[in-house]
Amino acid sequence: MPDTERSWLAEMESRSLAKQEAFINGIAAKLQRPRVLDKPAHPFRGAPDFWQTFEWPVTERIERFTENFRSAGGHVSRLPDLDAARSFIAGKAAEMEARHILRQDGPELEALNLEGCLPEPVRVAVWNREPGDNWKERAAEADFGVVYADYAAAYTGSITVLSDAGKGRSVSLLPTVLMAIVPVERLKTRLGEILGDFDRSGTGALPAGIHFISGPSRSADIENDLTIGVHGPGIVYALIIG
Repeated sequence: MPDTERSWLAEMESRSLAKQEAFINGIAAKLQRPRVLDKPAHPFRGAPDFWQTFEWPVTERIERFTENFRSAGGHVSRLPDLDAARSFIAGKAAEMEARHILRQDGPELEALNLEGCLPEPVRVAVWNREPGDNWKERAAEADFGVVYADYAAAYTGSITVLSDAGKGRSVSLLPTVLMAIVPVERLKTRLGEILGDFDRSGTGALPAGIHFISGPSRSADIENDLTIGVHGPGIVYALIIG
């Protein structure tokens, strides 16, 4: 960069800082208080120690998750195993006359064997299984999206779903109905237990996407009128397994 451009940028930065200074001084004068120039002290950082070790027993985790998830408009069903989950999803597909179901790829949902229990004309597609297809378009057309939760937090009533090549985020974001299978051993008490795993894995091992789902899509952007299902599924089921 030529010296003339460097000097011009330095002059522009100096003018900008002077304007900021004048603006903040003006606010302080109107408030009739001196400006605080020293950084505030932060004697405590992060959650307190008692919260880092706080944990509910598994029965209470299930109860609290169910209560919080339902309060946000979601549905929760407690099921003994994957066979029961398969029957539940098949029953809802028949009840809602679903025709197109899209699921994540992965061994857990392979074991679910939705393809083997749903009658015609219901079609089950597996995310990214056929290269070249427009999978976002197929997700938008799907009646059901089926995902396997990586984590869940009882205190916030949230499901955590990670993304990778076989677990596209569109599976949980675009279908009309979302079925999220939550193994009970992945149900934690606090969100901090989940986030800590990401910190420990380091930036190089982070997934392509981390999605926190707390019930159906809710939006009140327009005149504070609450609308369900604008930015995602309008119906969300959490199926707690085990």
